[in-house]
Amino acid sequence: MVTRYSDFRPEQGLLDLVKTLPERPGIYQFINEEDEIIYIGKAKNLRKRVSSYFQKSPDNAKLAILIRKIRSVNHLVVDTESDALLLENNLIKTHMPRYNVMLKDDKTFPWICIKKEPFPRIFTTRKLINDGSTYFGPYTSGKIWKNLMDLIRGLYKIRTCALNLTPGQIEAGKFKICLEYHIGNCLGPCEGKQSESDYLRQTVEIEKILRGSTHGLIRSLRAEMSRLSDRYEFENAARVKEKIEMLETFQSKSTVANTRIRHVDVFSIVSDERAGYVNYMKVMNGSLIQTHSMELKKQLDETEEELLIIAIVEMRQRINSDAPEVIVPIPISYQLENVDFIVPQKGDKKALLELSERNARYYKLDRQKQQVKHISITRVSRKLETLQKDLRLPDLPVHIECFDNSNIQGTNPVAACIVFRNAIPSKRDYRHFNIKTVEGPDDFASMEEVVYRRYKRMLEEGQELPQLVVVDGGKGQLSSAVKSLEALGLRNRITIIGIAKRLEEIYYPNDSVPLYLDKKSESLRLIQQMRNEAHRFGITHHRNKREKDLTVSVLDGIRGIGEETRTKLLKAFDSPEDIRKAPIDKIEAVAGKAKAKILADFFKKGQ
Repeated sequence: MVTRYSDFRPEQGLLDLVKTLPERPGIYQFINEEDEIIYIGKAKNLRKRVSSYFQKSPDNAKLAILIRKIRSVNHLVVDTESDALLLENNLIKTHMPRYNVMLKDDKTFPWICIKKEPFPRIFTTRKLINDGSTYFGPYTSGKIWKNLMDLIRGLYKIRTCALNLTPGQIEAGKFKICLEYHIGNCLGPCEGKQSESDYLRQTVEIEKILRGSTHGLIRSLRAEMSRLSDRYEFENAARVKEKIEMLETFQSKSTVANTRIRHVDVFSIVSDERAGYVNYMKVMNGSLIQTHSMELKKQLDETEEELLIIAIVEMRQRINSDAPEVIVPIPISYQLENVDFIVPQKGDKKALLELSERNARYYKLDRQKQQVKHISITRVSRKLETLQKDLRLPDLPVHIECFDNSNIQGTNPVAACIVFRNAIPSKRDYRHFNIKTVEGPDDFASMEEVVYRRYKRMLEEGQELPQLVVVDGGKGQLSSAVKSLEALGLRNRITIIGIAKRLEEIYYPNDSVPLYLDKKSESLRLIQQMRNEAHRFGITHHRNKREKDLTVSVLDGIRGIGEETRTKLLKAFDSPEDIRKAPIDKIEAVAGKAKAKILADFFKKGQ
């Protein structure tokens, strides 16, 4: 069933305006009653495209809302569909209309600049200055531009200073060579030790590298190496050989396809109901020299083709790409000037597209993980804020600790302290306590002991104290815990409460009237979760301790069975009961015949 949104009837004046639009390529702008641009679109035929918004009821709720808000339409005619695409992209970035696709990418990417000056400097920058300098980029991958700069500095002796090296200044001896010259990173043009023509030859080669033309550069360097060798200039030839090897190493790391693929842009897209995730790769001579991924948030349930063309126009504008061929996963009905869209079916170009699609999927997964993490952080913050409000806490309870005592008929008394950080268990911070100063089943005294020991040690070690302490029990256990905090001078530094099991009452120190939280409240569920976790942790420790004591007491009572033999037996059989049930030959294999007979006689008497 399709829901229709047909409660909007455009004004007659607006319909008349739409009918007068030219049947030419261009862009259109929808204006609301506050005279704000709320949507910018492109069209091969302005009249047909804009009329389509009002000829039928929209199937999309957001589109219906957009149409209801339109009060006037502006338009601009251009020569070609390609011009319309470029103009639309620029206007969207300028006006950021409410209902246009949102490009989730606000980075300022670096460029590599060859400065227009004597002895040109080569450096990275995020600012483009219209001074005649040559810029390459932007480099959307930090790894790529860093590798390029490392390669350039390894191959060539380029100055890093900002001196104005005019011929007159150099001849007048205004400058002195610096440390870069002495460590071999510069050839000293500031003192005339390197000619400008020699320096510019380096610059030309660097431009070739930055344009991705490493194959041609390697060929010319091989020819130069041969000429130097023929002239017996073996030292210079060796330096050229080092350059060739560095270039070939760099090229081998970045080659992703057949070198016959000269100059192409590759775009792929994966999408869900919320957004499209686009990956872009720039390939020159079979080498991947740039890559970038972006998220385009849907506004009006745009198709993958619509999202993809937005990304194509944006990226090609951003990096000044003039690649004549664009590889895409789906047919593109739009046209860009001097560009062929290709959907490869097999071969190296298909392999390139598949590589890009894998990167798009990885990017989508990464973005979704970030969103889940953000939602999780928001949910935790809300939960802690609710708990702070419900319990009237002075601070947000990011760090909470909960105590519980365990004993069965007064034997093996133990206690447990569990820790929650950001409303989730922090199990590495859990602690067990064996009760040392209390005889018999005295929960109050046991609570007083473990709380005192816990926070005395935390103070001695300079650890961060919790914002909230929860005691499993009513007024008695709570009062005992408060005594320990007072003895340590922490009474006013830590908020402490008790939770009684019968009616789940929350008790505060010196307050006989308990607090009753809603049984379905998130705060009570969190406190119950901590109380139950402390009980589970304490019971587990108590059970292990009791079993250990029982095991030790049974085997300790057997004359002729020493500590070494007990250890071997428990490793082999786990418990005295397993030893009792084991065949005599298996016991002999572990303890020997004599001790096996002692054990057999002992267990026989105990039957």
